[in-house]
Amino acid sequence: MVDPLAQPLRLPCGAVLPNRLCKAAMTEGLGDERLRATPRHERLYRAWSEGGAGLLVTGNVMIDRHVLERPGNVAIDTRHAASIDADARARLAAWARAGTVAGNALWMQISHAGRQSPRYVTRQPVGPSDVQLDLLGNYARPRALGEPEILALVQRFAEVAVIARETGFTGVQVHGAHGYLLSSFLSPVTNRRDDAWGGSLENRARFLIETVRAVRRAVGADFPVSVKLNSDDFRKGGFSHEDCLGVVRQLDGEGIDLLEISGGNYEQPRLLGAAGREEDAVEVRASTRVREAYFLEYAASIRRAATMPLMVTGGFRTRAGMELALASGDTDVIGIARPFCTHPDVARRLLARELDALPAFEQGLHLRARGRLSPASPWLAAKMVNVLGAQGWYYQQMDRLADGRPVDLSRGLLRSFARYWWNDLSKAAALRR
Repeated sequence: MVDPLAQPLRLPCGAVLPNRLCKAAMTEGLGDERLRATPRHERLYRAWSEGGAGLLVTGNVMIDRHVLERPGNVAIDTRHAASIDADARARLAAWARAGTVAGNALWMQISHAGRQSPRYVTRQPVGPSDVQLDLLGNYARPRALGEPEILALVQRFAEVAVIARETGFTGVQVHGAHGYLLSSFLSPVTNRRDDAWGGSLENRARFLIETVRAVRRAVGADFPVSVKLNSDDFRKGGFSHEDCLGVVRQLDGEGIDLLEISGGNYEQPRLLGAAGREEDAVEVRASTRVREAYFLEYAASIRRAATMPLMVTGGFRTRAGMELALASGDTDVIGIARPFCTHPDVARRLLARELDALPAFEQGLHLRARGRLSPASPWLAAKMVNVLGAQGWYYQQMDRLADGRPVDLSRGLLRSFARYWWNDLSKAAALRR
């Protein structure tokens, strides 16, 4: 019997993915105090390469060393000589070699954090407008970018894509989702401009479209270029599913090799399987709540608007669910993230039919946290401890793999939450020295 997960996929540019499983992007936080790649990236990505996925996508590689998604990001800031010198490039090349050792593809995710850069990283984030991220007081009010700055950022996305190709990465992904800079330009909530970069959907999408065009021109027609896009922000007045379909129609003529479908942002973290504040949340479709993959139903309507290959990430639980998703034609690639943190060989085991369901620990972790939180804890704060604590738990497992150590499934959520913040604050302090 033909295994749909094991089938290769030829992309429009001519490159071939050896199977339909992808280790989707997860922020690693493994960069050094100069925001360069390290041997820890090599160990982690060698384990994932040997783990059987046909495609690995890195976590955020930032194009601005002053506006990071978190401390420990790798940054390639082409305005800064140390970001692109021989040593920095050699480190990137070592990362790329380790991440492709098993013959899989390795794509660099290129990103700018925008207004979602925390206070302990930058006191002056930037965005389309000066709309502040209101989340536990952790984010400063952004400064609205001027048009010359936007045009310069478009060029820097392209320059980083070229460096990715030159250092051995086999493709790039432009991050246009989850509320980061390109995504914030798409949303009417965060983009209140009245110039050519705001207002109509065409104008709000201009930054993303111009970036994709610049990247494609820079890397050539034979190099994979992917885009990550929200199917919906799930926030009232934000980037809607109808907006998504409109942007997809624009991207369809831009030579995209793979469109990854995700959703949500920091205020509505649907990407993590959670909802934020109820007062500004958009209800997800009832049928979507009971399906395996969070965004698969949205991908079905995107498929009708798009001709490029699609990838859906988030919520897949069973091999049968993955096979059905591929058989339906709603997606061409299955994106998996957190299971790779505890079982780096999860793709190989799926392909060998050793697993019928993915390992998952979120439910038990959340229950453990709820048992320790005071009933008087503010609702949003308690909820964010659960979300960030679970996220920190997976970061800790990733750190252990990067150090060549076995994962520690006994680690508690609150301990992981505290360790996550301590690590990030310590790295932030090192950046300021």
